[in-house]
Amino acid sequence: MEITFLGTGTSQGIPIIGSKHPVCLSQNPKDKRLRVSLLLEWDAYTFVIDCGPDFRQQMLNQNVEQLDGILYTHEHNDHIIGLDDVRPFYFKQGDINLYASERVIKALKKRFDYVFESYNKYPGAPSVNLNEIVNKPFEVGGKQVTPIEVMHNTLPIFGFRVDNMAYITDAKTISTTEKQKLKNLDVLILNALRREPHPSHLNLEEALALIEELKPKKAYLTHISHLLGFHDEVECELPENVHLAYDNLKLTL
Repeated sequence: MEITFLGTGTSQGIPIIGSKHPVCLSQNPKDKRLRVSLLLEWDAYTFVIDCGPDFRQQMLNQNVEQLDGILYTHEHNDHIIGLDDVRPFYFKQGDINLYASERVIKALKKRFDYVFESYNKYPGAPSVNLNEIVNKPFEVGGKQVTPIEVMHNTLPIFGFRVDNMAYITDAKTISTTEKQKLKNLDVLILNALRREPHPSHLNLEEALALIEELKPKKAYLTHISHLLGFHDEVECELPENVHLAYDNLKLTL
């Protein structure tokens, strides 16, 4: 399985519009972060976790020519608002598979009502196949996907485990029961927003503590804001098996 970090930034991305913060002014490509998303490829299959406002650019950056489905963590804008840009895939392939909880499906239907219109639907709108998921394993492309329920402040959202890789973003807390699903990982991808505490996201200290508890072979931090600091400086502070992810980073498992 090949993993590509399509975006590693938080909801505003880096640089932030109009910001004079030093990280936003950095010329290091690793300090420029599109909104968070992950590309998974194996055999003849291509899946994306989350589809945010930078989805079109991310697909062009990676020259993605097919899309077998989108797995949604939750319904916040930076994770769903790129849905309309599946149109080129729809025109080529037909209906696009979406995997999401009942609550996320309801949000998609509200924000993209024209996609789900059954009467006099606009001919240029994409069509999708809805696959409702709950907190139980399901299959995509011949692989088992295990949802991991985490808390985004008070909102329950999903991370996903595929083989020995797990992807968790926007988490603040994880129950003991759900942590059991994160044992014996080769790679854990985990959010780390900034250094200061945040009510809805793990900060750097909390993320590192969770990594130490779960003991994956390697961990990569994502959903990063400009307040975490310069990529190269933060990378030097991290434990040997922990790295800052960056846009377009590829891993092979």
